[in-house]
Amino acid sequence: MPRMHGTLAAMSSAEKRIQDAAMRLFAERGVTQVTVSELAEAAGVARGTIYNRKSDVGTLFEQLATRLTEEMTTRIDATMAGIDDPARRIATGIRLFVRRAHEEPPWGRFVARFGATAPTMRALLAAGPSRDLEQGVRGRRLVLRREQIAAALAMMSASVLGAIVSVVDGHQTWREAGSTTAELFLRALGVPLDEARALSKEELPPLEAETQ
Repeated sequence: MPRMHGTLAAMSSAEKRIQDAAMRLFAERGVTQVTVSELAEAAGVARGTIYNRKSDVGTLFEQLATRLTEEMTTRIDATMAGIDDPARRIATGIRLFVRRAHEEPPWGRFVARFGATAPTMRALLAAGPSRDLEQGVRGRRLVLRREQIAAALAMMSASVLGAIVSVVDGHQTWREAGSTTAELFLRALGVPLDEARALSKEELPPLEAETQ
């Protein structure tokens, strides 16, 4: 497996196939190690294609988790660049995650499987909301004490992962799961009911594409 430098958009066709295969294998099996033979078979490439890239397959999971975290964080930041209200940013971010799980089920299953256990994946769910919660506390937009931010992040992450599982397993639509999760979390942060409901049902912008 080649090291995942640069953007996903800049990957070669073979690199993309290998990454997608690795993501499926990790998510389906719930393990963080695969063999070269398993990866080659799942990706539909020769073992030599992987060996020729002089990769350490043992570090593949961490490479993949890091790359997916960087990619999603960059795209969400770009998508919400014009949104200043921390409550709106939180609701939008939650729904962007849940919608992507619907649009890209292998990605959703990978996030659902490892989002609570792998440190890199935990960072994926916490980085942006942490800043938004800090801003909301400073501006008194959210009813939350600073020492409660860590607990709020844990609650939000668990709720988003639950919504993703519900979507990829076919129990809810992404709109239902995303809006319900966003509304309940905003209510927990002290946002009035009518406003929380409105923010959770606003038209959702498209997720910005990753630039090369």
